[in-house]
Amino acid sequence: MAVSTAAFAQGRKGLYINEVMVQNDSSVVDDYGLHHSWIELYNSTHASMEISSVYLTNDSTKPTLYPVPLGDVNTEIPALQHVLFWADGEPNKGTFHVSFKIKPGETLYIFDSDQKTILDKVTIPADLAANTTFARKADGQGGMSQDAWEVRDGGDKYITPSSNNIIVDTNTKVESFRILDKNGIVLTLMAMAIVFTALLVLSLCFYAISKVGSLVSLLNKMRSHGVDPKTIAETENLAHDSGEEIAAIVMALHEHLNAHDQENTILTINKVKKAYSPWSSKIYGLREIPRR
Repeated sequence: MAVSTAAFAQGRKGLYINEVMVQNDSSVVDDYGLHHSWIELYNSTHASMEISSVYLTNDSTKPTLYPVPLGDVNTEIPALQHVLFWADGEPNKGTFHVSFKIKPGETLYIFDSDQKTILDKVTIPADLAANTTFARKADGQGGMSQDAWEVRDGGDKYITPSSNNIIVDTNTKVESFRILDKNGIVLTLMAMAIVFTALLVLSLCFYAISKVGSLVSLLNKMRSHGVDPKTIAETENLAHDSGEEIAAIVMALHEHLNAHDQENTILTINKVKKAYSPWSSKIYGLREIPRR
């Protein structure tokens, strides 16, 4: 069968074989709690990818050796995520159990739905030891080149089933800031500045909102009484008597004429004193004769 190696020209561009373990004695277990060889696939695109019509095989003359079944929602790989297939030769166990087993020196293939286009392939080293993996140095990088792969024994080079091949366990920016600010003084000042700035902005916002609300309320009240705000603004600009002059006029009217200016909406309450107290009334001590 003629095989096209135009891996990324069509089909599911971005689907890769990402990591392989041939002999699994102490690594992850499958959904039955058993140790088996496994193959990790990786979706390098920024969108979900449905892989239910691709084929996995270890024989290029049999591209349809294991068709990924339809109908399983888990065959849709999220963006930049991984999925494991167990190479145990027991496909009756489920979607992610392929119909073949793998061994060192073999080549694994992903064929597209046309059964001709190779999406990805990798040749497993013949000397790959037990409980070690053959993995891409970086997820989905390097295409079909063997130089993009390396052997990992779980020491300094992590074995990462269903996870990123490069594990970032430190943040360089945080580490450099920790070195520059050993006592945390700068961090404290920054935090306080942020808090006080936020409080200042909130207080200014509340002040502005209250002023606008007061102005709107005043204008609405003036309109409800038929007062034109423009007329009031013009009369306020005219010259008028000072407070001292008005006070002198009022005192003169009160002293000499026993009169005062006209008052509007002013209520005067005079207190009326009575000697009578209901607590001393005798009517509360008398019995009431029942009526027939």
